[in-house]
Amino acid sequence: MRKKWIAGALLLGILFSGTHTSYATEAEPGTKSYIKWVDFSVTAQALEDAMKVHLDTRGGDCAVDWIDLLAFLGVRYSGDFSRYKKADLTEICQKISPKTDFCTLSKNKKAFAYYKEAYGAVLTGMLGPYREITSDGVSEEGYGLRVYSPIARGFGYSHFDDFGAARSYGYKRKHLGHDLMGGVGTPIIAVEGGYVEACGWNQYGGWRLGIRSFDGKRYYYYAHLRQNHPYTDMYEGKTVDAGEVIGYLGRTGYSRKENTNNIDTPHLHYGMQLIFDPSQKDGWNQIWIDMYEVTKFLARQTSAVYRGEDGEFHAKAVRIPTDSWE
Repeated sequence: MRKKWIAGALLLGILFSGTHTSYATEAEPGTKSYIKWVDFSVTAQALEDAMKVHLDTRGGDCAVDWIDLLAFLGVRYSGDFSRYKKADLTEICQKISPKTDFCTLSKNKKAFAYYKEAYGAVLTGMLGPYREITSDGVSEEGYGLRVYSPIARGFGYSHFDDFGAARSYGYKRKHLGHDLMGGVGTPIIAVEGGYVEACGWNQYGGWRLGIRSFDGKRYYYYAHLRQNHPYTDMYEGKTVDAGEVIGYLGRTGYSRKENTNNIDTPHLHYGMQLIFDPSQKDGWNQIWIDMYEVTKFLARQTSAVYRGEDGEFHAKAVRIPTDSWE
């Protein structure tokens, strides 16, 4: 259960308001060093362009990992991807040879190491080998995106960059997720596969689900799910796959009374928490990233769903990473 994360998020917002691009991960003598903060501003266009380079060069003499490429650009822009130009990416690719070492190529090796680890925590599960299994049992191998938009194919939604906006229910705090406005009952999709870590009612998020990625580095939070029937057959410890229907959009929350609609506009609140050390899981130093650009990137891959005889929506296909989950 994650009932205390809101209080931690408030303190985090106070401590780290504004842009923060420090590379420091040093700890006190005798303690473990780990990343304390990530300001993920990589744009959807940069993600798209870097992924294309990764896929186009995969298997060749000059294969380029998209995380290395984005980390290199992160150093150039000091983490501020509002400065991104595709010409900069093209320029870097022209310097690549079979012996290219991005860390050596970078003028700031410490910064490169930071961005590679930070961006890797966000992106590692998104691209790679997978097995796609359809609802009729057909299984095919592939390589590419292993993640999905949180909104099912064919269902509309609207959104804007609301990360860090003020919230006042319960206490003043910053919004550390991303809201997708849509119709009540819209099927919600697991962005990435993992284990259900939180399931049930929370006075802030209403009916909500928390899913930890298989590698343990990412925690996806889906909140304000539908009243009376927020999800089907979900429980803590269950394994879910990318593309699977996990719940339904609603407007529950902002109430101590369970199963209450106190949200004015139906929407899905979802967010991604990064974990570099176990102390960050429920502690004061939680790391939540802005999902606006990521959401735009994920829109390129939606999960097709159908309504079964049980009246529930089900995915027509799911994707299982074959390098980390069998």
